[in-house]
Amino acid sequence: MNQITRRTMLQRGGMLGAILALDTVSPALAKRMPAGSSVQFKAIDAALQAGVSNDDVAGVIAVAATRKGMVYEGAFGKANVATGAPMTLDTVFWLLSMTKAFTATACMQLVERGRLHLDDDASKYLPELASPQILDGFAEDGTPRLRPAKRAIKFRHLLTHTSGCTYSIWSEALTRYEKVTGMPDIATCRNAAFTAPLEFEPGERWEYGISMDWVGKLVEAVSDQSLEIYFRENIFAPLGMKDSGFLIGTEQKRRVASFHSRRADGGLEPAPFEMPQRPEFFMGGGGAFSTPRDYMAFLQALLNGGTLHGERILHPETVAMMMQNQIGELNVQEMHSAQPSYSRSFDQFPGQPHKWGLSFDINMQAGPNGRSAGSISWAGLLNCYFWLDPVKHVTGALFTQVLPFYDERVVALYGAFERGLYAGLA
Repeated sequence: MNQITRRTMLQRGGMLGAILALDTVSPALAKRMPAGSSVQFKAIDAALQAGVSNDDVAGVIAVAATRKGMVYEGAFGKANVATGAPMTLDTVFWLLSMTKAFTATACMQLVERGRLHLDDDASKYLPELASPQILDGFAEDGTPRLRPAKRAIKFRHLLTHTSGCTYSIWSEALTRYEKVTGMPDIATCRNAAFTAPLEFEPGERWEYGISMDWVGKLVEAVSDQSLEIYFRENIFAPLGMKDSGFLIGTEQKRRVASFHSRRADGGLEPAPFEMPQRPEFFMGGGGAFSTPRDYMAFLQALLNGGTLHGERILHPETVAMMMQNQIGELNVQEMHSAQPSYSRSFDQFPGQPHKWGLSFDINMQAGPNGRSAGSISWAGLLNCYFWLDPVKHVTGALFTQVLPFYDERVVALYGAFERGLYAGLA
């Protein structure tokens, strides 16, 4: 059984319980192992262990915290199926779109410093956005038809996915455009991906896309630093996130979790995966890696109003604004898959209205597994997920490396984790 059993002190309801039980493991490995759950979270342990046993995942990590500190850490299964290395809290994961929360934090730091304003034209900082084109269908010979946009792209549009920028994974039109023109996908980290046209007028609707990659470019332009350096100096170093970034080191590479694709028969097929390590640009929308412990430090800072261990990365009023509806009467819509091998269609709250903050999904009604109305959340393409509940003051994240995104089995584990966490805290 791969669940880590090292126990540490957990605070609950003002009472301090200490459970200390260390299996026979090497001291070096023990330092890397997570604080085990108490008996109140045994349902989470059972669900995640069953997920490994049933081949739902090769390995999975779940972590959670309240304002008092960490309350749950569980690692199950293998980080590397070839070597047999177990999952630990310093296993490295490719975050994909969970990177966006870092980029949003970086740009809001610049807003706090008066160097950016949400309602500025984006072209003020990025001249290449001065004359956006909208994809208006295709001619009979397949040639794309483009027309000038009638509205300017505002900085706010980019932060809220209302800019008109889309992702080909969830857009039949952009998938076709890439095939016809040879334009590279944004995940290649090639600058030519930024020649993609808009699909609608800025501000017209919500649709997920490469907007936060443009925000990453904007942060670099305003700060005169690469995202790699900016994140390290302004987010990662203050929060002690030593295993997070875009460029992965040799030692970190040895700790990367294996990537798997779900086969048609439901089994898992291991395959190589790595974000480009000589990129033409640092992908603010999805290029970073991190560990569960690092990412939870970031989430704890947000939960605490921008502060962790005496280090402040944002002011409380800024964090509150990021968690509020920023798209008005518009609604977050289901992301219909155009490339099923990469993603199933995605809607976290089907049948419920949900909004978008800066840059988070906001459920306007209580979620089905325990989170409060007004909670924020998002995910990464390789089936990593997080949420933050500002009402019940709890945050949690689940880490795997599986395609396609929104895999039914992983989503079920995520739900079991959330339910078990709230039940244990009740």
